Amino acid sequence: MPWFLLPVLWIFTGTALTGFFVIGHDCGHRSFSNRLWVNDLVGHVLFLPLIYPFHSWRIQHNYHHTHTNKLEEDNAWQPFKPEFYSNIAGWKRGFYHLIRGRFWWIGSIAHWALLHFNWNSFEGKQKSQVKFSALLVLGFAAIAFPLLIATTGVWGFVKFWLLPWIVYHFWMSTFTIVHHTAPDIPFLPEPEWDAAQAQLFGSVHCDYPRWVEFLCHDINVHVPHHVSTAIPSYNLRLAHSSLKENWGEQIRECHFSWSLMKQITDRCHLYNMDEYYQSFKDYRAQL
Repeated sequence: MPWFLLPVLWIFTGTALTGFFVIGHDCGHRSFSNRLWVNDLVGHVLFLPLIYPFHSWRIQHNYHHTHTNKLEEDNAWQPFKPEFYSNIAGWKRGFYHLIRGRFWWIGSIAHWALLHFNWNSFEGKQKSQVKFSALLVLGFAAIAFPLLIATTGVWGFVKFWLLPWIVYHFWMSTFTIVHHTAPDIPFLPEPEWDAAQAQLFGSVHCDYPRWVEFLCHDINVHVPHHVSTAIPSYNLRLAHSSLKENWGEQIRECHFSWSLMKQITDRCHLYNMDEYYQSFKDYRAQL
């Protein structure tokens, strides 16, 4: 195969892996099947090549849905407040600069590595579930990766798994930051937070190239998913049409582009209640 076709295949495969995740995402919300064991089985199988512990993701993602855009509670792209940012270690500030700037696409990798393998941060039945999922994917990696390297070499591991996996995380990071980050989308403290308002008006519908939406099972149609997680991915467009009929221009919509990502990564850095988002540049100017 000509070498110059490899990037095309990495992009295609990584995007298709994101589609694997979206089906597992439905399983995590119990909208894939009426049977609990089917959701758990399919979710674990589809998450295996991603080395993603199913139960830890499921539990933490459902927490995000329970506390969407609630200040200091939501665990999906929660922005740092200036006073918190000023008191953390320098290397943490540097890393936060990266994932809130042009390296936003590694944010999902950090989220995966830091939050989903520590079963001691869970309790009771959830701890056992998370431990099972984490050990399952680690066991899979311990078998699959050496076999892949033994049969295709280190370069085979890189081109057949690592680079498509990075593309997958590019889409994961991009989808999630675009879904919940805009200069005029507020994160509110609990006394002021309203669940219905947050789910309906705090998430964003974004149009991507149709081939991306097809391979990723319309996960970009995000507003109805927050209104009800019971809606499976194949019904999101129909639900979005219904929401548009009832709420019209109040539904947030945008188109994926470099200018959109530039707006988010240039401005949406730190957060305060007065002006919502503040850029690192404006924060430094106030010091």
